[in-house]
Amino acid sequence: MQKELLHTQNTIACIWDFDKTLIPEYMQVPLFKRYNIDEKLFWEEVNALPEIYAKRGHHVSKETIYLNHLISFIKNGPLKGLTNSILRDVGKDIEFYPGLPDFFKTLKDLVTDNPLFRKNGIQLEHYIISTGLAEMIRGSKIAEHVDGVFACEFIENPLPPYFSRQSELSIPIDLEINQIGTIVDNTIKTRFIFEINKGSNKNPSIDVNAKMQKEDRRVPIENMIYIADGPSDIPVFSVVNKGGGKTFAVYNPKEPKEFEQTDNLLQTERIDNYGPADYQDTSSTSMWLKMHIQQMCDRIVNRREQALKDRIKGPPQHLHKEDIQNSVNPKRSGEQKTLDI
Repeated sequence: MQKELLHTQNTIACIWDFDKTLIPEYMQVPLFKRYNIDEKLFWEEVNALPEIYAKRGHHVSKETIYLNHLISFIKNGPLKGLTNSILRDVGKDIEFYPGLPDFFKTLKDLVTDNPLFRKNGIQLEHYIISTGLAEMIRGSKIAEHVDGVFACEFIENPLPPYFSRQSELSIPIDLEINQIGTIVDNTIKTRFIFEINKGSNKNPSIDVNAKMQKEDRRVPIENMIYIADGPSDIPVFSVVNKGGGKTFAVYNPKEPKEFEQTDNLLQTERIDNYGPADYQDTSSTSMWLKMHIQQMCDRIVNRREQALKDRIKGPPQHLHKEDIQNSVNPKRSGEQKTLDI
């Protein structure tokens, strides 16, 4: 009995980092502007915190300690009253690199506008995996083109101790961010690669840590392209490269050091290629991504056509008189023939 496959594996995933990949600045810039917060000083303090806490005997994550510092700003005044709704509203002020967000639609159209790809049910999905703030990304103008966002999240109204013993819970009038809900650092990012790979993000009943055969996974890693900006993304670059996917780094054309950084990633074989963070139609980055999506689509089509040939045999053929005579008397044809109808 033939095994029933869980997925047809005809989905391609473009997976994007956010800060410095899709936008030239950190996404918190418009938030700090709205609340008149000294951005430079905020990040200087964040960078100093790990060493300060280490002297006190506390180990903290350098990548996500900024979340705690944001909450300190909320609790101590400068960001008082900050909610997830405000974060989403501020997200609309995020400025993107040239060509975005239209480029996301262009890549999807590249697949859906091709009759052969459409016939084979191929689709392209965009995902963002970021150490930034999910609500700001969801409020940005690129959100409508994205199939999923994996980033840091806050809780406004944490449940009190022994909440399970209470018959009803009060609803606070003045909401405010109080706790961290989800933390995403550059290592945790790899978890979300496997969520997309196994389909956990589409079907919550599939545990990301569950053992699953390669042929049952929704998006094979070889159908993924990961686009990011630097060395902090090496864990994801490594996972995607080992799985046969494609990796691409971008740099700000105005920053020579970023160019040097991405070139070093290529020289050390961390990535397949790199280019400027310019997503306009004629840029080298745009052309590279479109070319490799086209190649992935072609590979899926070829695989499906070969599977069709392997599983379906040709129809019975009418036999002519000489064919029957040759099969009965093989000496007439000079070779042995068999009847297979």
